[in-house]
Amino acid sequence: MKYNQLTINNPDDLLFGIAPKPLLTRSGMSIGGGLVYPELNFTLPPLEVKASTMRVVAQHYRDIIADALKRAAELQAPGVVIEFETVPPMTATPSFGLEIVQILLDGMEEAHRQHGLKSVLRMTPNDNREFARPPVMRSGEHWERMLELFNLSAAAGAELLSIESVGGKELHDEALMQCDLGQVIFSLCTLGVRDMEFLWKTLDGIAKKHGVICAGDTACGFGNTAMVLAEQKMIPRVFAAVVRAISVVRTLVAYEYGAIGPGKDCGYENPFLKAITGYPMSMEGKTSACAHLSPLGNIASAYADLWSNESVQNVRLLGGPAPTVYMEQLIYDCRLMNRALAEGRESALTLRRWLVDSDATLDPQAWVLTPENVIAISRAIVAEPNHYLAGIAAARTAIAGLRSGLATGNLQIPPREISFLDRMSEQLDDLPDNEGDFIEQQKAIVDPSKYLPSEYGI
Repeated sequence: MKYNQLTINNPDDLLFGIAPKPLLTRSGMSIGGGLVYPELNFTLPPLEVKASTMRVVAQHYRDIIADALKRAAELQAPGVVIEFETVPPMTATPSFGLEIVQILLDGMEEAHRQHGLKSVLRMTPNDNREFARPPVMRSGEHWERMLELFNLSAAAGAELLSIESVGGKELHDEALMQCDLGQVIFSLCTLGVRDMEFLWKTLDGIAKKHGVICAGDTACGFGNTAMVLAEQKMIPRVFAAVVRAISVVRTLVAYEYGAIGPGKDCGYENPFLKAITGYPMSMEGKTSACAHLSPLGNIASAYADLWSNESVQNVRLLGGPAPTVYMEQLIYDCRLMNRALAEGRESALTLRRWLVDSDATLDPQAWVLTPENVIAISRAIVAEPNHYLAGIAAARTAIAGLRSGLATGNLQIPPREISFLDRMSEQLDDLPDNEGDFIEQQKAIVDPSKYLPSEYGI
């Protein structure tokens, strides 16, 4: 389907714990139905995954799920989401991934039997297609094994299907380092969109076959890479903020082809997707510091229907295993948001305002995530007839929002970056009005050895 209007038009209706189209899980959790639930994400400590180590690997996951869910029950969590992000060998050898899926499902069932704890498993296979150079996106060993793991996991009982897909990333990394908005749009809105269409048509078929849910994708490898580079002062923060806005266009395609949320946690584009689609979204912020630093620690939770932590290694901390410690932190954050929701709309909006205002003025990447800017950028996207023009519109609207914040004194932009607003606008002015012309322009610019146009249907 094509989204040509917003589901949420009023910035004050964009709120944590509430989505116009909540999702009911098999266990009875209503995600987006008035509560914020924790979503725990975890991974292994440094350990090579291969046949000879699988016994040790499996024991890590048994320990993680048992201890984390025990703590969730002790803290009386109303429900939890467990995300299993595979490491590459678990996608390359689907039987490895399936073994862990079954361990997690067994642990979740045991927690329900012992404590009545509701839970649901999100399955996120690693997208290994980028390991071929140039990447082969639509066929071959990496594609087939990824689909095999999706099928096996869904059949076993993994209810939510997600992925951090990589289509277009082979050009996007260089586009970031060159601060080239044209190539960013080519990567995200031409190559990325076409890969998403191909991928999510397939995943929708798998979900329907097994009676499970297409939850959503994320532009983590695009927008979050920009955020990390900006944090390291390798690219301007204003540029990373605009890349974030453009990334919405790419991730939206999953919902155009059947995804219904909850959107995956590392997609900071999810507030825009919530405004456009009305589906619930997972978010991460301060609790993702175990995996990456960001300027979005509080503002991200303003829109969360699930509140997540990113992948934390199963290492021992003073308080206990790190995944258990993060489960506790997530639950306490959710308790606060749910208390505000229980006291009524005005209390919830007050907490949301504090979460937003504590971050928004300090970084352009946070500023584009204010409710007003989320609605403005989302509206600009759905007003355009195709993804290419939507990417340009998202960028222009984000730049306008940054200029407005700077002009009113509400937004701090490093002085050395202010002139970059003009540079980005000039780059957009140089782009053709027609996507066909744009594709030919970009094909003449980019290194043809780095990607295979035929893998994107161009």
